[in-house]
Amino acid sequence: MEKRKIRVTDVTLRDGMHAVRHQFSVEDARAIAGALDKTGVAIIEATHGDGLGGSSVQYGFAKESEEDYLRAVCETVKHSKVAALLLPGIGTVEHMKRAAQYGISVIRVATHCTEADISEQHIGEARKMGLETVGFLMMAHMVPATVLVEEAGKMASYGAQTVYVVDSAGAMLMDEVREKVAALRDALPKDVEVGFHAHNNLGVSVANSIAAVEAGATRIDASLAGLGAGAGNTPLEVFVAAAEKVGIGTGIDLYAAMDAAEDVGRPRMIRPVLTDRVSLTMGYAGVYSSFLLHAFRAAEQFGVDARDILVELGRRKVVGGQEDMIVDVAVELANQKKTAVSTGR
Repeated sequence: MEKRKIRVTDVTLRDGMHAVRHQFSVEDARAIAGALDKTGVAIIEATHGDGLGGSSVQYGFAKESEEDYLRAVCETVKHSKVAALLLPGIGTVEHMKRAAQYGISVIRVATHCTEADISEQHIGEARKMGLETVGFLMMAHMVPATVLVEEAGKMASYGAQTVYVVDSAGAMLMDEVREKVAALRDALPKDVEVGFHAHNNLGVSVANSIAAVEAGATRIDASLAGLGAGAGNTPLEVFVAAAEKVGIGTGIDLYAAMDAAEDVGRPRMIRPVLTDRVSLTMGYAGVYSSFLLHAFRAAEQFGVDARDILVELGRRKVVGGQEDMIVDVAVELANQKKTAVSTGR
């Protein structure tokens, strides 16, 4: 039987930035990009964890300038395309134009799953520039499939050539993935691809990615050794092995992916990518995976449990871009703790 063929985007140099506090150096970028290029991965995404223009007080300053970082990746790769992420409100059309000058050929425009309308200008301009253009619907677990279809339709109408179901919180299980990916596949024009981006907070990123392909996705995201926000992304090398077992063609050399993960990715981790108590809480509570290190810092600063912060953020349905709420919640919990102690409750 002929294999189903998909394209894989590796996000080690973008989502992985969250897990290293955006501190990859130009040398790190060159080493990782070179190793990935040898695997045969179709696309390598590289930016600050929060996309173009993300290096800031609110999201964390990157070690290197955006220009140096992107140029290093684009100059290193010989076969893979290079992508950048853009979140409207953080990145601008001017950021995108400069990134194209540095050498990227793919742009991924990301919005909250109910806010596709803010991507119209960026997607339209990207198509005019000749960039391969992808729409990215984040926190897709928060809305029913009918809403996701409506928002995906907007991105397609603006010119997106692929639209992704993005499980930013690692909160989805296989049945939900199948339902939402299939709903997009059924509703979107046939020439618009469907993609899926997973986080491993509930330990099912590989299973979810396989389920997405079975439901019609032809684009899957992964990263070396799973390096990414929260409990990390779908591990590239594990996904490639599993995909081969079920007859999915990725075009990636399994041994090269294993070697890149073991020899290049893992040595550059600040901390191991684990489904620990806090990242598990993120998946359970449905909280944006990039909140992980922010929650750790706030918990330590105010003497509260990071899990309590995340559960409360989930209750309030806080989304990406509301990182300031992490400190607000930590302060409230600390004050509640002091009150309980003083009153003997």
